[in-house]
Amino acid sequence: MDQFYVLKSGERLHVNDYAYLSPPWHARDGTAYSIGRIMEFLPPKDTDHQKGKGKAKEKPARVRVAWCYRAGDLIERQVSDPRLLLVALFSEVLSVKQLRSKCFVRHKDKISDLVAWKKKPDRFYFHRLFDPYIKREFEVLLTSDVTNLPNDVKDVLCTRYEFIACEKEFVQELTDPIHLCGTCSNWCANVDSVRCDTCKNFYHMACVQPPLSAKPSRGYGWSCASCARPHDVDIEAQDIRHGTPPVRGKAVSRVQKLKKPTLNSLTDDRESDDKYFKMWPFRYFGQYTVAEDTLDPNDLIFPRTATRIGPRFQTAVPNVGEKPSTDEVPERGGDATIEIMSWVHHMPSSAATEVEQRKTALGRKDMLHNVDYLTEVIARLSQAYLAKQSMSSVSLKNPVSNRKWDKSPRRYIDREWNDEEARAFNAAAQDARGDLRSVREEIPSRAMAEIVRYFVRWKNAQLRLQHRQAQLLALSTSKQVASESDDEGSIVVFDQETPDAAPATIFCGSCRTRDSAVWWKAPKGTASSVLCDVCGLNWRKYDDHGYSRIAREDPAAVKRNAAVASGTGSGGHEKREGTPQTALTKRQKTGAVSGDSTPTPPPLGKQPLCQCCKKPNAHGRVLKCRDCTLTVHAATCGAIYDEELIADWLCDLCQNKTSLEASLSFECMLCPRMAQVDGLKLQWKRERDHGSGFLRSAKPTEGQGWVHTLCSLFHPDVQYADASVLRTVEGVSTVSISRWSQTCSICNLREGATIKCFECPVEVHVSCAWRSDFRFGFEMQAVKPSKRDVNTSIFRGISGVLVPYVACARHSPDTKRIFSLCDMNHTGETVLQMYTRTSKQIAAGHSYPLLRKARRLDQLIPFHGVPTASASAAERAAWEREQKATKTSSSLYAKGGFAEESQKCSHCETEYSPMFYPDGDLWTCHRCHWNAAHSDLPAQTSALVVNGTWGGS
Repeated sequence: MDQFYVLKSGERLHVNDYAYLSPPWHARDGTAYSIGRIMEFLPPKDTDHQKGKGKAKEKPARVRVAWCYRAGDLIERQVSDPRLLLVALFSEVLSVKQLRSKCFVRHKDKISDLVAWKKKPDRFYFHRLFDPYIKREFEVLLTSDVTNLPNDVKDVLCTRYEFIACEKEFVQELTDPIHLCGTCSNWCANVDSVRCDTCKNFYHMACVQPPLSAKPSRGYGWSCASCARPHDVDIEAQDIRHGTPPVRGKAVSRVQKLKKPTLNSLTDDRESDDKYFKMWPFRYFGQYTVAEDTLDPNDLIFPRTATRIGPRFQTAVPNVGEKPSTDEVPERGGDATIEIMSWVHHMPSSAATEVEQRKTALGRKDMLHNVDYLTEVIARLSQAYLAKQSMSSVSLKNPVSNRKWDKSPRRYIDREWNDEEARAFNAAAQDARGDLRSVREEIPSRAMAEIVRYFVRWKNAQLRLQHRQAQLLALSTSKQVASESDDEGSIVVFDQETPDAAPATIFCGSCRTRDSAVWWKAPKGTASSVLCDVCGLNWRKYDDHGYSRIAREDPAAVKRNAAVASGTGSGGHEKREGTPQTALTKRQKTGAVSGDSTPTPPPLGKQPLCQCCKKPNAHGRVLKCRDCTLTVHAATCGAIYDEELIADWLCDLCQNKTSLEASLSFECMLCPRMAQVDGLKLQWKRERDHGSGFLRSAKPTEGQGWVHTLCSLFHPDVQYADASVLRTVEGVSTVSISRWSQTCSICNLREGATIKCFECPVEVHVSCAWRSDFRFGFEMQAVKPSKRDVNTSIFRGISGVLVPYVACARHSPDTKRIFSLCDMNHTGETVLQMYTRTSKQIAAGHSYPLLRKARRLDQLIPFHGVPTASASAAERAAWEREQKATKTSSSLYAKGGFAEESQKCSHCETEYSPMFYPDGDLWTCHRCHWNAAHSDLPAQTSALVVNGTWGGS
């Protein structure tokens, strides 16, 4: 009688069906469904050996499953095809409660149209086998395609098994025409046969004369006697000229040899007719298999490797001579050298009971598990017993322990930690990630031994808290009421009284939709804690992490599709099961179409690769400029994502070509100008600024100039008027003069503003660091409890201050919490957005943009008014000369004493000036007069123009 199991959805699962399996959500750590083949159904464990009860009459409680592996489970890199599986000769007994739904798995050669097969829901394919013990992959072939075997062996294989597994290099030999010995006409196995290099015939090594003891070494050939004799005759006749070797026919590939007539695509959906022997459809038949052994039904079917027994793998252990007998007993000390730490096992039962009572009464309850406390208590009670003193006389008020061999008294237990030390340790331990030397530097009042002991107690307390939270979560999950389809506890259930009242912050971590009939729990690392119905099932079934846009239908269309899938057409007439919904084409034959699976999920398009993080299928929306090659996450460039305008999105530089709000000449104001350097560097600048990459992303400044988005982020003196869109950049003029005067260690130019490596004193331009593959990100630094005026942030459950991090590629920030620019939390906010919001936004009360710019210019251009009491002598002298010149010019205005055409400057001999100033009997132009009047000012006022660039534009 055929056994089956009925799921809660009404779907039947039979033996040899493939199904999705998974334990409950809280037990599988957020992984996708596993896939396996049902080998047999088993009764409960305690009824396995009861007699008089057949398996068919019992309700199955367990199932034996042959596992299939996803390609992504075995390799670390991204897998392009989520429908590809690897079968295995490995089974496991599970509870039937782990069965989720049915799926279909076929061998690649048994599918007529692989592309159409993968477009259908719940369809998978395989062509390789993975052995979990030897960690190696094998090719899987149809037994009907194997030709190089004797007839009796091939008949047994074709009768018992549908497939065989072999090494990749052994496939060609199995699919070759049968190798027959040229002497005995029997089949030649590869191990004990050789091939003539001339006639290409095969011979047993024992059939040739003389017999061969081993195959020729690599690089050498062998010829049979019939081919070697003519060669010897030619050599003896001194006719050593060789004829032209015959042209071999074109090798027939395995695909051509295995090519079969095209099957009907509809037959792919029929139930598999694979052959099974002892519940397995395949066995290993490779280069380490003896063909005749496969005739034995008890022969092992598992993959094998070369033997590892022999002198090549085992060392030869020399014989060790007899050891000299040591009957001498080492000398021991006397009673005076012994220190008694415990005498409880020598006490009578009454005294031992009193010791236990006194031990409990002397300390707190939590101290009863402290080893140092117990050691000291037992030692003092034992000493009191030996001294014939009362147990009640023992006290632990003195924390100092006197040991016989200690040079100085020491405490038997550490002194209590106060609240300030505990808070400092908590912050330092979270920041140091186990580096107790760094923790010791934050708490100088404690010794290293005390730090280590307290860390053990602190870590145990953290683990205890996590364990209790997990227990409470499991208890609440078990009491939570969910729908019948929620077998694994991964459906998010909101308030039952108001089912439509989902939180407004809920959105899908894959497609960002906020509308879904069912919300599924999301795996770790996604932008949100939930997934919509389509993305949730797509991830659980196919382990597909593609985060591209999904086309969605209106509810009415979904209802119509559900009606069609259930076999109900218009008018409510139910169609017969297996009837196609559309007319069959000429190439389609009759065949059953399975309707048991879920509707086909929409195809996922490939998301563009962000030029900032360079991670395939990264979280978040990636935008691509319509005119240039800039492709970045929307949050990285401050763009507002609009589903309708995604195809027409323009970056800031391309948008400025039509709006003309800023300069049309893009040149970052914080990078080297390159105008006065040689042609090679000018060409490098042109390739840098007008090429592709993340440096194409730029933001306008308050003076209608441009800066790289990267430069505006990692220069601490630069801020944004609106940090949500990273515009407008202000404060370029306030960048410290020391940054403009440093030489970049990459381009060796003393131009532009530089920043310093976070790990070493190297000075670099931001753009040079990006092009040299420096590590860019934000470090989450812990804040000490004493610093209350710091704006802290919480990102992915970690609290602290976000600090820009730029480091050379040779540094390894393993001990730091570094987040890349595109990293995202569960709410969809990136770490870049959080940093700009907390550290780069100009406060709303800081006046208007034009007034802010004027104030910054006032700091750069000094105003020489009446000097204050603290003014220097040079400033006072300059002010007096300026006042004198002003009075002289005023008198010239009053008297009409403007310079005549014949007058010229006595210094530069120019005849053109807005005004001439008297200098004795001569005249001085306005420029020379200004230079002379301000020659005694401090040197810092001459730094208004740095590297040929005005900081205020």
